Amino acid sequence: MITVWGLKNCDTCKKARKALDAAGAAYVFKDVRADSVGADEISGWLKAVGGDVLINRRGTTWRGLPDADKARGDGSQATALLAESPALIKRPVFVFEDGTVIVGFGAKEKASVEARL
Repeated sequence: MITVWGLKNCDTCKKARKALDAAGAAYVFKDVRADSVGADEISGWLKAVGGDVLINRRGTTWRGLPDADKARGDGSQATALLAESPALIKRPVFVFEDGTVIVGFGAKEKASVEARL
């Protein structure tokens, strides 16, 4: 079973879910806001893929942050920052049963997900 974290209205998350449905993959979708992603989970993702991958620095949420909060994204406070503002998490986040984490749904990430189905 794959756990897919994202936002229900995110276009990229919708594309990922549609692809998983078409492949007949067993997954559960969780909304990072509505289902309250926890700090422990975020910390595990950061350890698996790093802040450069997990933090969405291209979105409007990031651009609207004060510089002091942006600085928190580069250090040990990244977990707290992402827990406070889950929209900063790049989406979707695929978490496989073996602990593998894949973030995003570009061509490379899509191929990695499909290879694991």
